[in-house]
Amino acid sequence: MPQSIKQQTVNGVLWSSVERFSIQGIQFVLGIIMARLLSPREFGVVGMLAIFMAVAQSFVDSGFSNALIRKKNRTEIDFSTAFYFNIVVGIVCYLILFLAAPLIAGFYDTPVLKQLTRLIALNVFLNSLVIVQRAQFTIRVDFKTQATVTIPAVLLSGLLGIALAYLGYGVWALAIQSVSRTGLNVLAFWLVSKWRPQRAYSWDSFRDLFSFGSRMLLSGLLDIVYKNMYTLVIGKVFSARDLGFYTRAQQFVNLPSSNVTGILSRVTFPILSNIQDDDRQLQDIYRKYLRISAFVVFPLMMGLAALAYPLVLFLLTDKWEGCVILLQIMCFSMMWYPIHAINLNLLQVKGRSDLFLRLEIIKKIVGVAILCITIPLGLIPMLIGSVCSSLIALVINTHYTGKLIHVGFFKQMGDLLPTGFLSLLMGVVVWLCVRLLHGQPLLLQLCAGFLIGVGFYIGMAALFRMREWEQVRSLFISRFMKKK
Repeated sequence: MPQSIKQQTVNGVLWSSVERFSIQGIQFVLGIIMARLLSPREFGVVGMLAIFMAVAQSFVDSGFSNALIRKKNRTEIDFSTAFYFNIVVGIVCYLILFLAAPLIAGFYDTPVLKQLTRLIALNVFLNSLVIVQRAQFTIRVDFKTQATVTIPAVLLSGLLGIALAYLGYGVWALAIQSVSRTGLNVLAFWLVSKWRPQRAYSWDSFRDLFSFGSRMLLSGLLDIVYKNMYTLVIGKVFSARDLGFYTRAQQFVNLPSSNVTGILSRVTFPILSNIQDDDRQLQDIYRKYLRISAFVVFPLMMGLAALAYPLVLFLLTDKWEGCVILLQIMCFSMMWYPIHAINLNLLQVKGRSDLFLRLEIIKKIVGVAILCITIPLGLIPMLIGSVCSSLIALVINTHYTGKLIHVGFFKQMGDLLPTGFLSLLMGVVVWLCVRLLHGQPLLLQLCAGFLIGVGFYIGMAALFRMREWEQVRSLFISRFMKKK
């Protein structure tokens, strides 16, 4: 890996990690406190709105953020055009949600959702005010500034949410926490960013950005609707309590998987975009990213599945025991998430948003078919079906990667097989450890399982001199030596 790209990767991953894991770590701790103060049903009620907010947010961005990041000759007119478009769509989306609030409440037969929707929907408009600023920081691979902006907002809004939950505000504590965080983020981004929009709008710029972004929008909508379809179905067919268990399990599993994936996607996309015309270099760096991401995420997910029971009961108490089995199943689905994301990143880097959209349509048809088959069977079969969907999607995602840079399914699986086997073996060892300590204090089970898992995984990786271990160690040693 060339030194400049290597250094960009290290710096980007470091500060993106600081931002994402600081935010998620703070949210995780705050979420534990709120889960002890609130009930699964109250979390489930807020979770019912996830699909509506996610779809609206996708329209607000409309793929313009990625279009700006990918475009090499971007101008101030491009930024201003995207900014004004985002704001207009943000206002329209908020008004639609405001008017649709009674229908949403009626769909779930939950009256409180009417006012709750109108409050939480403010996030959609507020986020439209900072999409361009976020894109500019990402273009510069500047995640240090983003970390200094977002961490205080998460902390302050979280403390407000806890205070309201303690005072008995229930679901409103969660809603106010969410909106206050977004508002603080907007304020901070405008304070630290020197960019201000020009009084100009270009239809040529709009068409250029939209030609790429529109297909990304459709792909994103398909993905968002599909991912949130589970919350829609669980909230409608099952109960708010079941949805509360599901959303809490989802938050646990997202901490390692989605956040590591988000870090890698944000860092790799602008870097790979800069070398998009050099297929040989792109192939080499792309495969390194795949191996390193799997080396980090696979053991995290297997370890989380093995430690799910003592972790949930220790942190959330036994009223949340219902989410344990859901969490364990979801780990096997989400472990492949970074591999999906990096494969899809490559299509964007190559400007093939048409292929991106085609793949999303195919995958979602398969996923919806599996979901429809499993709904009558119950919640657990539904999640097992999601694991099958993830594996089928993996085969589909790697098809065009093989065509574009000749790194297809079998080559990728060959790269990932050693890490996958070692991670599974580590997970079995940790699970056996927890079983042997059953009946002992939950904290003892957690600590013993964690230490044994980390020691086993790193020890075996070092013993067999796995190239992924050497690459990860080299990246962080080079960073440490530079500081010294």
